[in-house]
This record gives sequence, structure tokens and C-alpha cells, in this order.
Amino acid sequence: MASNSNSNSNSKSYGYDLLLGSIAAFYTITVPYTKVEESFNVQAMHDVLYHRFNLGNYDHLEFPGVVPRTFIGAFLVSLVAAPFAFTASLLHLPKFYALLTVRMALGCIILYTLRFFRHQIRSKFGHQVEAFFVILTSVQFHFLFYCTRPLPNILALGLVNVMVLYFLLIYFVMNLAYGYWFEGRFYAALNSLIFATAVFRCDMLLLLGPLGLQLLLTKKVSVWGALKHCTGMAFFCIGLTILVDSIMWKRLLWPEFEVFWFNSVLNKSSEWGTHAFHWYFTSALPRSLLAACPLSLFGLFVDRRVRSFTFPVLAFILLYSKLPHKELRFIISSVPILNLSASIACNRIYNNKKKMIWNLLFLIMVGLLLMSLGGTITTFMASYWNYPSGHALKKMHGLHNDTVEKWVHIDTFSAMNGISRFCENDFPWRYSKEEQIILQEFHLRNFSFLINEHPTVNGFKCIFTEDGFSRVRYKFGFPPILLNQICCTSQAPSHSTHTTRIQPLLLPTTSTPKEKKGETFKREEDLNLQPRMAPRI
Repeated sequence: MASNSNSNSNSKSYGYDLLLGSIAAFYTITVPYTKVEESFNVQAMHDVLYHRFNLGNYDHLEFPGVVPRTFIGAFLVSLVAAPFAFTASLLHLPKFYALLTVRMALGCIILYTLRFFRHQIRSKFGHQVEAFFVILTSVQFHFLFYCTRPLPNILALGLVNVMVLYFLLIYFVMNLAYGYWFEGRFYAALNSLIFATAVFRCDMLLLLGPLGLQLLLTKKVSVWGALKHCTGMAFFCIGLTILVDSIMWKRLLWPEFEVFWFNSVLNKSSEWGTHAFHWYFTSALPRSLLAACPLSLFGLFVDRRVRSFTFPVLAFILLYSKLPHKELRFIISSVPILNLSASIACNRIYNNKKKMIWNLLFLIMVGLLLMSLGGTITTFMASYWNYPSGHALKKMHGLHNDTVEKWVHIDTFSAMNGISRFCENDFPWRYSKEEQIILQEFHLRNFSFLINEHPTVNGFKCIFTEDGFSRVRYKFGFPPILLNQICCTSQAPSHSTHTTRIQPLLLPTTSTPKEKKGETFKREEDLNLQPRMAPRI
């Protein structure tokens, strides 16, 4: 009997893995392109896979970004993806397939650590709570959408989930930390968070502090024990990241210390937009949790066991709210724990649904889950249109298949909204991301095409525009939600050469939506100029 029970449990677990993995894979395939927040790790993975030991060709040395980031996450994911990327290159497939490969590899790492977390949920709260945890995660958009995206937050999440269990190895670290926490391996949980803090995201210190304090106050750990078990891990993590990243960045460097100094001490992250103190609680969490948001609050009342796991996470969000610059991905590591609280509430409601008041709560719960599914579909459609530059470059490649060398300039706006090195094709295509070129100077260069945010550029004509997402508009009637987009226009060239234009429109970081346009152009006339070497993209 015990053997049959274990067999059924394992088959259910694999079924959950298949469900979550299929949804994450669907998001990866349908929305394959990446944004500026992911650019460092995406470009780093590309360079590790294709340039290997030739550091001089690495993208970060020419375009270092505002603050440096660690290469450790990129090395880990590239190691997993390398056999598949190598096979794709042998089959002469475009590098775009390597982009799908590295994102799939990252997703597998994150979901594997989430599996560990789920097993701890099952052993502590039962099979039904695990089932509701999977259901809630499936009908939410952001967690599974982000789990394949190479954000530092996601990489750290993996280690945090193992705690109770970097927006992406942060996923990996956090899942581990959550799992260890639930398993009762408290020093392992603390070490996972120390690794996440020192290597991937310094802001994980805001979770490490409340959790460590709670473990001390409840006498789960001691000060001497923490020093004995965790000091060595802290020095190891700092030494590892300094060794690896000093080599890769060609200077003595601890990336997360520079990030901490830039964001927290100098508070320069505020230059990228600010939100009110309550924004995480009134906007970010409701959007990411959907039905789980009210249910997680109810879970705190129906089962006191979950409170000890939830309060440190709520303290983490509260402390993080002090930083004026806010993004949902900064607190994505809190989602698994809040989903757990919501799952416990769902389980209690389901078990008591035959009682009158609980039956009403059951109907409300089903309604909330259906609303979450509708919200997820709407958010997915918005995200699909949120990478116009990637779609434009792919379309431009398809329109011009001849062997004449083509030189494409990609402006900053386009590089931030869908284009990475994985999107490049081999000869006859060359690419440039040269910055600070004034509009009047483009016609003096030997660019064949421009992917640009400006509506007109002298010497170039538009071939086509690419739609981009603007904002969600609510209205009375059906459907109650509309996605605003820019109209797509296409123009034929008036000469033997052509022009491409993309016109993306994206949600801004500020509260007031603003339209942005981007175009891709080709030269109106053939200029008798010798092509110069394009800067690396």
C-alpha cells in the first residue's frame, strides 16, 4: 500500500511538473525576445556560448550598462544549454534557437527548485495544498513568464525557493532557500540567502535579515551557530564573485557591492522612475498574485502555521518599499510563499464547501480563479506586443535574403525593446549599436537599414512599421478591456533600395502613458562609399 501511495504521489508530481513546464515553454516560444532589464545576462550567455575565451569580443566591455553584474549566473545557464546550442550550430540553425535554448534551460533550473519547494509543501501541509499551489501558479502570469527570463532577480529566486524551500538565478536561489526553511534545515536556508545576496541580488539582504531575526527569536538557530555555519559561506561567495567577475570585467570588482552602493547609498536608481511607498502592496502584488492576493490574507487567519513563513516575506516587501524606485521583479521572490498561504485558504474552503457560508466562499474562490485566468490571458497578449524591435528585425531578415552585404544600425530604444545578439544573422548581415549619432548624420554613413524610434530620417524611406503595446483601456460593455496599439503602416520604396520602420509603443515606468515610436529605414539612393567596420552589437 505504501508503495502504491508513493507511486501515485510521484505520478502527480510529474504531472504538475509537466503542467508548469508546458506553460513556461509556451511563454518562451511565443514571447522569445528580451528587454533591457535582461540584456546583460542575455548578451553574456550569447558571448559565453559563441565567443568563449575571446573576451575582447564580449558585449559588456563595450556596453557595460549602468552597474556591473555577475557572470556566474550566465555561466551556469550556458553550461546547461551548451550541448543544445552546439547541436543547433551544427545543424546551421539561426542563433535565435540558442536564445530559446538558454531560456528553456533557465526555466528548467527554476522549475526544478520549485519542485523541491512543492515537495516540502506536500510533506508539511498535504497533497491538496500542493495541488492548489500548482493551480494558483498556473493561472498567474508573471511567475511562469519570468521564470525563463535571465534577470538577476530570477536567478536568486531559485535559491530562495530552496530556502523555504539571479527577476532570473534569484528564482533558483530563493526556491532552494524556501525549501530548506520548510525542511527545517535553517542554516542551509540562511546559506542559500547569503549566496543570493552576495552573488546575484544584494537586496536579498532585506529578506535575509527578517528571516534570520525570526530564527534567532524562536531559537531555531543561535548566534554562535550562525557565525559558525554561515561566515565561511559568506567569504566563499564574496571571493567567488570577485575572482570570476574581476577576470570577466578586467578590473577588481565585486558587482553586487557596486549595485548596493549605486541603488541604496547614492539612491541613483530613482532616476529610472519612482513609485509611492504603498505601490508594492496596492499595485505590484495584486497584479502578480491575482486571485491569490485576497486568498493569501485569508490563509493567514485559517492556519497559524503559515504565519511564521509569511511574516518575514511581508517584512521583506515592507523594507523594500522604502526604496523609491520600484519594479515588480524586485519582489518576485515573495510570490511562492504568498501562493502557499493562498493554497492553504483554498484547501480549507474546498474541504468545507458543503457548509452554507463556506459554499459561498467556494463559489467566490472559483470566480476569483476564473478572473485570474482572464487576467493572465490579457497580460499575455499585452506582453506579446511588448517587443516590437525583435519582431521588426526578424521581419526585415525575411524580406531580404540576397547575398549582398547589409549593414543595420539599431538605436538605443530598439536595443532595449526586443533585440539581442541572439537575434543577429550571419553574413551578409552586419550590425551596429553605435550611440549618439545625430539624425542628420545617418545619411552620411553607409548603413543599409536603420531600426530607429524616429518617424523620419533624411536619406531613408520607410518600408513597414511594427505594432507595439501602448496600454490597457477599460470600458463598459464587452469586452471590458481593450489593448491599445499603434496602427501598422507599410510603404514601398521609391528606389532600388528599401527602408524598414518599426513603431513600438510601450508602457512607461511613470504613471502617465506616453507614446514612443521606432523606425527601421533603408537608404534611398545607393552611395558610393566603402563600408566601415561596424561596432559590435
